[in-house]
Amino acid sequence: MANTKRQILVTNALPYANGPIHIGHMLGYIQADIWVRYQKMRGHDCHFVCADDAHGTPIMLKAQQLGISPEAMIAQMNETHQADFADFAIGFDNYHSTHSEENRQLSNQIYLANRAAGHIESRIISQAYDPVKEMFLPDRFIRGECPKCDAADQYGDSCEVCGSTYDPTELKNPVSAVSGATPITKESEHYFFKLGNFESLLREWIQGDHLQAEVGRKLNEWFDSGLQDWDISRDAPYFGFEIPDAPNKFFYVWLDAPIGYLASFKNYCDRSGVDFDEFMRADSPTEMVHFIGKDIIYFHALFWPAMLKGAGFRLPNRIYAHGFLTVDGKKMSKSRGTFIKARTYLNHLNPEYLRYYFAAKLNNTIEDIDLNLEDFQNRINADLVGKVVNIASRCAGFINKRFAGQLSSSLADETLFKQFTDQTESIAKRYDQREFAQAMRDIMALADKANQYIDEQKPWVLAKEEGKDAEVQAVCSMGINLFRLLIAYLKPVLPRTAEQAEAFLNIAPLQWADLATPLLGHTIAAFKPLMTRVEQEKIDAIIEESKENMTATVAPAQAATNIEPVAEEIQFDDFAKIDLRIAKIVNAEHVEGADKLLKLTLDIGLDNRQVFAGIKSAYAPEDLIGKLTVMVANLAPRKMRFGLSEGMVLAAGPGGKDLFILNPDAGALPGMRVK
Repeated sequence: MANTKRQILVTNALPYANGPIHIGHMLGYIQADIWVRYQKMRGHDCHFVCADDAHGTPIMLKAQQLGISPEAMIAQMNETHQADFADFAIGFDNYHSTHSEENRQLSNQIYLANRAAGHIESRIISQAYDPVKEMFLPDRFIRGECPKCDAADQYGDSCEVCGSTYDPTELKNPVSAVSGATPITKESEHYFFKLGNFESLLREWIQGDHLQAEVGRKLNEWFDSGLQDWDISRDAPYFGFEIPDAPNKFFYVWLDAPIGYLASFKNYCDRSGVDFDEFMRADSPTEMVHFIGKDIIYFHALFWPAMLKGAGFRLPNRIYAHGFLTVDGKKMSKSRGTFIKARTYLNHLNPEYLRYYFAAKLNNTIEDIDLNLEDFQNRINADLVGKVVNIASRCAGFINKRFAGQLSSSLADETLFKQFTDQTESIAKRYDQREFAQAMRDIMALADKANQYIDEQKPWVLAKEEGKDAEVQAVCSMGINLFRLLIAYLKPVLPRTAEQAEAFLNIAPLQWADLATPLLGHTIAAFKPLMTRVEQEKIDAIIEESKENMTATVAPAQAATNIEPVAEEIQFDDFAKIDLRIAKIVNAEHVEGADKLLKLTLDIGLDNRQVFAGIKSAYAPEDLIGKLTVMVANLAPRKMRFGLSEGMVLAAGPGGKDLFILNPDAGALPGMRVK
């Protein structure tokens, strides 16, 4: 394939600055990093930038909860995020924040340019308002029933069940996620981006080679339902940038967040001498590539190109969307210990193991991928330890002990070496097209060939025979050369292992253009183990650490109509182990075959729990949905005939119809601890 030098700006979806990175997030960052590292190995100028998404109501509320300023909170989180990325070998050339002067200036510039071109208008709207917290509610802080499919507990702007988007005023039975109060309607002046002005441009752009085919099909559905004006303003109180000439009005976080890509790049350009304007002009020959999750396609493939076009900026060349991560076939769960933070993983295992496993699963579609922990362990041990690293360890000892580290001056099997180098361009194509899983299969097939060669030549047998030293050196030198090619092919995935291998091989950093030239008459260094096996105890430790206060056990309470003796005395420390949390009942249903039980789905802020509660005599399921209750959140899951119960709701009363569970105050939020 042609290798004309490319000038590429690559961005990754911005992590939100109100929480730590978990391995589900890492899927997208690892995918992008592998692609960038491959491009750099090809000799392209590839600039990789990212930033924390630092604005919005959730940031403001979280900072209030912590008793610190939003600026202090996002600074702390930025440091944490950067440490996690660095330890996972995510090689950003620049990592910034959307709460930066560069982003303020660029956001104002893009807004004012669109306003001058007639793409912004203001109008009075009716908006949900929390009468308890005295604030307008962002769409995501209103929950209710979808106006299209009637699904319960949906966000105020989109339905996770049917995929519809709508205005928050259309939501049925809305409640404030901030206070639990029923929102009232209040008028306010807002600013709108007229997306419909760009319909013909966007239709044409989507038909180009900018998006995956399945993404383009999804976007066509949105065209069919009509492009809506986009509300880009929010009322005070709000943590963000104030809109020019509009006191107490702020840019909606989704306006300045993607501009944060450009702001981070601008910050990098100002320090590195790269020409920012050359990259950003509309007819620039450079490339701009975004890696994102499939959940934010709408903003990136419709609003973002339109905003850029309206301001006279260049449009993205590619937007690559990826799917979500499941663990052992299920959504990540804190109760099961599979909601794994990046730092928790790093505390126990080599980050390159996860990089390789993700690469072995990733392709260029938006399909979800599964981290099967048993398969993870087996694949790392078999592929990386058993195949690739094993080649070097089998050959290096002979070369170092018998030949002072000196490799042969010729190849023992030029045909086999050529079989390896003949795949250089096909593997390169796999990387460039993000077909990482196929690339890993191709590389491991070559590793099998290398090990087969060594098994057939048996250098350990030759070493015992008189006069066979030259053959031992030739066979082991051949093995070392095949190992070098394998490590080069894996370098975008395993950059640190590759760096250690380069030190062992005593060579300069591996570049794609150098692979066809073997190491002959070359002296290598002493071999040091590059990887160790993944042991089950390490995986168990990650799961255990990820359970987060879910392991304490408490005897189930039983409602009684008669007074019972006081139970065995406990100490205060025993009582302190009980973790009581406010829970929102997002679904309730009858349990077939049970006279007293209702099956509840409870949102405790961290995740959803399934709980079976003996309250059928007091409540109909439809009366519970959307209400708040108190639950024991750290009760060990209990296997019942009807399924797994993952906690216990607290009830009071003599029983029968006089049984009460709906008693938190109106200011409670799901997940808050009861103290």
